[in-house]
Amino acid sequence: MNLCYAEIMAAMKSRQIIIVPDPERSRVNTSSIDLLLGDEFMRWKDPVAGYDGVIDPSADGYSYAVLGKEMLESFPTEIDGSIKLKPRQFALGITRERIELPESSRIAARVEGRSSLARIGLGVHVTAPTIHAGFRGTITLEMTNHGPHPIRLRPGMAICQLIFEQVFGTPIATMTGAFQDQMTVFGKGSQKS
Repeated sequence: MNLCYAEIMAAMKSRQIIIVPDPERSRVNTSSIDLLLGDEFMRWKDPVAGYDGVIDPSADGYSYAVLGKEMLESFPTEIDGSIKLKPRQFALGITRERIELPESSRIAARVEGRSSLARIGLGVHVTAPTIHAGFRGTITLEMTNHGPHPIRLRPGMAICQLIFEQVFGTPIATMTGAFQDQMTVFGKGSQKS
């Protein structure tokens, strides 16, 4: 069951949903909250000579954090901090807001695109919309321009929405995944060295 405006507002007031900084009430919709784009943008490096170009997440020892440190680079920004995402180009970004969904709240969320951006070809997540009950951190966005024209993305623009869902039962395990407490696109407390 999705939470509606009144339930979202009540959950934020009781700190069952924690969003820092606190969103302006105009960003709370009938059944979602719009989140803003942060100022970190990364992209995958082009394959280099001698590298076969294959990423194998099923290989022993595979680690997204290690791969990211080796293969991600800053996406070039304009003077105003914006990026220009060309057609078929992919970038990782992060929300300005830090989200916390305490396990005791029994609330999870889904990050979804905004229809006004989808209609110009912008996808904001590839296949990973779930924000689990117990999650804490910023949300990494996997942004792709599927349209025919470049799209300018500016820090602070409304980029995605969170749709909150009631979880039946209280989660029995604390969330400890690689992206718990993430503050960068590299995942858990990691930063590029």
